[in-house]
Amino acid sequence: MEFVDTSVLCNLLNVPGRNQDYEAVARELKERRQECDLILPITAVIETGNHIAQLSDGRVRRDRADKLHALLELVITGRAPWVLHTVEWGESFLRSLLAGAGTGTPFSDHVMAKLGLGDLCILTERELYRTRVVNVEVGIWTLDTQLRSHS
Repeated sequence: MEFVDTSVLCNLLNVPGRNQDYEAVARELKERRQECDLILPITAVIETGNHIAQLSDGRVRRDRADKLHALLELVITGRAPWVLHTVEWGESFLRSLLAGAGTGTPFSDHVMAKLGLGDLCILTERELYRTRVVNVEVGIWTLDTQLRSHS
């Protein structure tokens, strides 16, 4: 199992300014689908949507928004290459986030090391998933060096 990070999702959707590895990520998706199950965390959806909303060219912004919309429709109908991760925004999520999401480093120290809140939320989603699933290796597919060090 692997959680798909925002860096990967932005490349797959070819979001300008965040698509430097578009072709390599598209090829790698085919390989990873054969090797493991992929999980789409809500954090990656939110961050990708924010990156799309910030695009200056309205035509490109609309096109990428439509692509994200279509991808989420595939998730809803079970035809996407990954499943959506259901997570409850509540006490257990916040406690895990503040404790560092299983990394042994608390939230404030991660922030001081410049690990973004979105990345820490993905780590938290993975940590909560690990508590529900036994004997399964759970990683993160990311292009982000700092996040990769925790996957």
